[in-house]
Amino acid sequence: MKSIGKTIASLRKKKGYTQQELAEKMNVTDKAVSKWERDLSYPDINTIARLADVLEVPVNDLLNTKMQNGVVTKNKSLVNLILKAVALAMSIAIIVLNVLGQIDVKSSLIMLGIGLFSISLYLLGND
Repeated sequence: MKSIGKTIASLRKKKGYTQQELAEKMNVTDKAVSKWERDLSYPDINTIARLADVLEVPVNDLLNTKMQNGVVTKNKSLVNLILKAVALAMSIAIIVLNVLGQIDVKSSLIMLGIGLFSISLYLLGND
C-alpha cells in the first residue's frame, strides 16, 4: 500500500499537473504540495475533499493509504512495547522481592497475573 504522499504524486502526474499547478488549484503553496508528496506533512481534513475533486478520485482512494495505517502501526507498536515491558517488570519484581523475602505469596500471584495478562494481550493483538 502506498503512502499518501506517493498516492498524491502519482495522481498528480497522471493528471499532468506540476506541483505548482496542483498548488494553484488547491490554493496552497507548491511547497505544501511538495511536503505532502514527501510525507513530511499531510493535507488537512478540509483539504482532502478538495484534493480528491481536483485529482478526480474518490476521497477513499486518498485515505486508503499508510497515513492512517501508519498511525495505527505506531500506536500498536508502542502498546506492544508497553505490554512486554509490564510483563518483564512483573517477572523481575517477583524474583527480586522473593529473593529479598519482601513479598508474600498472594502479592506474587497478583503480580504474576498482571504479567501473564499483559503477555496475553500482546499475543492476542498480534494475530
